[in-house]
Amino acid sequence: MTDSGFYLGREYDPKTQKVTAKNINYDPADLTTHAVVTGMTGSGKTGLCIALLEEAALQGIPAIIIDPKGDLTNLLLHFPELNPQDFKPWIDSDLAQRAGKSEDQVAEDASTSWRNGLKEWGIEQNKLSDLKSAVQFAVFTPGSDSGIPVSVLSSLAAPEIPWDDNREILRERIASTVTALLGLVGFNDIDPLRSREHILISTIIEYEWSQKKDIKLSELVLQIQTPPFPKLGALPINTFFPDKDRAELAFALNNILASSAFEAWREGQPLDVNALLYTKEGKPRHSIFYLAHLSDAERMFFVTLLFSAVETWMRTQSGATSLRALLYMDEIYGYLPPLSNPPSKEPLLRMLKQARAFGLGLLLATQNPVDVDYKALSNAGTWFIGKLQTQQDKDRLLDGLEGAVSGVSRNVFDKMISAIDKRVFILHNVHSKAPGLFKTRWVMNFLAGPITRNRIGDLNKLASATTASPFESQPSFMASAPQRQSPVSNLQSPIPQSSNSQFSSTKPPVPAGIREYFLPQNYSLPEAFKAANQPAPSEAMIESIVYKPALLASAQIRILDRKLGVDSEIARTAVVASPEKRGTVRWEEYVATGKSLDNVDTSPAPSTKFGTLDAPLNDSKLMTALQKDFTDWAFRNSSITARANQALKVFAGPDVTQAEFMTACSDAARALRDAELEKKTFAIDKKIKSIEDKIYREERELRQDQEDARNRNIEAGLNGVEAVAGLFGLGRKKSLSTPVSKFRMAKNAKEDVRESEEAIQQFKNDIDDLQRQREQIAAEITERWGRAASETTEVTVNPKKTDVYVNLFGVGWMPYYLVNSGGGLLELPAFGVE
Repeated sequence: MTDSGFYLGREYDPKTQKVTAKNINYDPADLTTHAVVTGMTGSGKTGLCIALLEEAALQGIPAIIIDPKGDLTNLLLHFPELNPQDFKPWIDSDLAQRAGKSEDQVAEDASTSWRNGLKEWGIEQNKLSDLKSAVQFAVFTPGSDSGIPVSVLSSLAAPEIPWDDNREILRERIASTVTALLGLVGFNDIDPLRSREHILISTIIEYEWSQKKDIKLSELVLQIQTPPFPKLGALPINTFFPDKDRAELAFALNNILASSAFEAWREGQPLDVNALLYTKEGKPRHSIFYLAHLSDAERMFFVTLLFSAVETWMRTQSGATSLRALLYMDEIYGYLPPLSNPPSKEPLLRMLKQARAFGLGLLLATQNPVDVDYKALSNAGTWFIGKLQTQQDKDRLLDGLEGAVSGVSRNVFDKMISAIDKRVFILHNVHSKAPGLFKTRWVMNFLAGPITRNRIGDLNKLASATTASPFESQPSFMASAPQRQSPVSNLQSPIPQSSNSQFSSTKPPVPAGIREYFLPQNYSLPEAFKAANQPAPSEAMIESIVYKPALLASAQIRILDRKLGVDSEIARTAVVASPEKRGTVRWEEYVATGKSLDNVDTSPAPSTKFGTLDAPLNDSKLMTALQKDFTDWAFRNSSITARANQALKVFAGPDVTQAEFMTACSDAARALRDAELEKKTFAIDKKIKSIEDKIYREERELRQDQEDARNRNIEAGLNGVEAVAGLFGLGRKKSLSTPVSKFRMAKNAKEDVRESEEAIQQFKNDIDDLQRQREQIAAEITERWGRAASETTEVTVNPKKTDVYVNLFGVGWMPYYLVNSGGGLLELPAFGVE
C-alpha cells in the first residue's frame, strides 16, 4: 500500500469473481471534478464513503459531512488499540441478544474482526493512531443540543465578500435562503419572481447586506411590518404588499422565534465555514452535521443554508488545482431532483459547475438512482457504482449515465453492473482510460450502524469535541440603521396608555390655501430607536401609527451664469416639528442643505390617528408670511462659488475641481502663447529660412570652387615641369607664358574657395543672431502667459429671486410609532430626512 493516493481497496476480477493483489489508489486531486457514489442498501456504499473520508483525514484534507441518517457518525469510532472494551459501549444490545451472545462477547468478536480485517487489507494498526490525530472530528446537531448546536436563525450574517463585486452570487444565495426560510413556515413550491413574500424578504436582506450589515430574524420580522424602503419596484410598498398581508407573514415567521421547539436553532455556533474546516490552531476538521432528528422541511432549510454558506466561502478562496476541502452528502435524494427545483438545488448546481476552480470537491451519494438529475451530475468526473436493487434502478442509472458519462458504452456498463457483488464497485474516472472493478478495503472506523441522537454527546466526548465553542465566536447583532437626519432629537418620555386619547381618528381640517403632505414611513422600528438615541428593547410591538403636524418647507434654487459656466441646483428642506405659535422660524436651525423630499404621500396610511393642528399651522396669514420668509431666506443663503481667469477667459462652476480648472487655464495659456509666438517670430523664421537657402547655394558653389582649385593646381604643376624640361633640351620647347597663366588661374580658384567659406560663415553667424532674437522673444511670451495662467479668482454667484422655486410648503403630517416596549407606550419618529 502506498501513500500517494486514497487507498480504497483492491482490483476485482469479474471472471474469477476474486480480489486480485493490485491496490486501488485514487488520486485525491481527481475529487476536484467531484464524485458520485450509488448503490443499494447493503451494497457497501457507506463503507466506501467512510474509506474515502478516512483517506482524506489521513492526508489532512478538511471536510464538511452531511449525515441525514446517522451512519457517518461512525467516523468518530476509531480505536487505535482495538481493545474489546473500546468497542463495547457501541455494541447494539438488541443485536447481541438476537445473536444469543453477551455484549462482551460481541465486543470481543468485533475487536477480533477489525484486527483481522485490517491485517488482511494491509493496513497497519498505527494507521488508526494517525487517523485519530490527523483531524479534529465533531458532530453538530442543528435544531438540537444533543451534539454541538448550530445557530442559523439568530443571525443572517452578511457574507464577507464585497457586495458590489458579487451581486449576482449574493442574490442567488439570498434567493436560496429565502426559499428555504419560507418553506420552513409552509410556503412551498413558490416562484421567487412571483411570490410577494419572497420578493419582500429578499429585498430586505439585500438592503441590509448591501450595506455590510447582518440582520437578525427578529429584526427581519419587524422590517416585514415596516420595511426600510418606501417602494418595491414602481409601486408603493402598501400597494404591492398591504399591511395586513405583511402582518400575516410576520406572524408566521415570528412563530419560529416564539416556539420553544426552535430555541436550539437560535443558539450555538454560526455557519462559519472556515471555522468548520479548521480549528483556531489551524488543524483540519471533519465536521459532521447529524440531521436524522429533523423533519423534511427542516432538513431542506438547513442543507440549503449550509450549501449557500459553503458556496460563499468558496468564492473567497484563491484558485487551486489540488483538493483543498471536501463536501460530502450521504444521500442527495430530494435535494437534486430532475424535474422540480427545491431550494437546495441551485447552490448545489453552481458548486458542481464552479467548485473545481477553487479546489472544493463534492462527494455525493445516493441509494435511489431513479430520482436524480443526471444532467446536473454530468459535471462529476468520478462515478462509484455499486450493486443495485431492481432492474428499474439499473435501467434508470444506465439512461442517466448515457448523457452524464462520455466515452463508455451502455453495454459495457450493463455487463459490469451485472457482475457486481457486495462491496464491489465500478470505478469510472474521466482521468483513467477505462472503468474498472474493485472491492472496497476494510475501514478503520468501527461500523456500529446509525447512532441515535442521545449518543451524540458521547461521540463528541470520545473525539474531545465538546459543546464549548472550538471556533472564534461570530457576533450576532442587530443591523445598525443608516444615518438620517431626524427632526426629533430625543426619545419622547414614556406616555401612558391614556395619552393615546390625545390623538383622533379624524384628521383635523387644514384651512384653505394651506397645502398638506403626508411624510412617508421611511424608518424601520430599529431605525426609529436609533434616531431617538435609545437602545432597542428585546421585545417591542407597534401599537399604532399616529400623525403629528409639522411645518414642511422645501425649495429648489437654480443658480445660472452662462459666462462663468455655472448651472447648478441647490435643495433646501426644513421640517419644523414644533414651530413657534407667533410664526417665527430660524430656518438655518432646521434646514438640511442638499436634502430633498422627492417622495411624499398624498394620503395617510390606513388605520392611523392624528394630533391636533395648532398655530401657526392653522393660520393662513401666518403660513403665507412664513412661506415668503422661507423664500427670502433661501434666496439670501444660497450661492455658488465659481472660478475665473479673466485674462484667459476661462471660467468654471463648482462641479469642476481646482486641478481641472488649473489644467484648463494651462491649456488656454499654452494655446494663446503658441499663437502669439507664431505671429511674432514669423519674420525671423522667414529670414532664417532665406539665409539657410543662401547657405545651401553657397555650399554648392564652394564644392564647385574646391573642385576647380584642385584641377588648376594640377595643371599648373604639369605645365611648369614641361617648361623647365624644354629649357634644358629634354623635350619640346614650350613658352614660359603658359605655366604662368595656369598658375594665375589656380590662384584665382583658391581665392574663390576662400570667399565662399567666408560667406558661409557669415550666413551662419547671421542665423545665430536671429535664433537668439527668437529665443528671447519666446522666453518673454512664455513667461507672460505663465503668469496669466496663475492669475485666478473666485467669484460668488447668487441666484435670481425668480429662480427660487418653493416646491413644498405647508403642513407636513409626520408619522410616529406608538410602541409598547413592556414599560409603557413610547412615541418614536417613523420618518427622517434622507
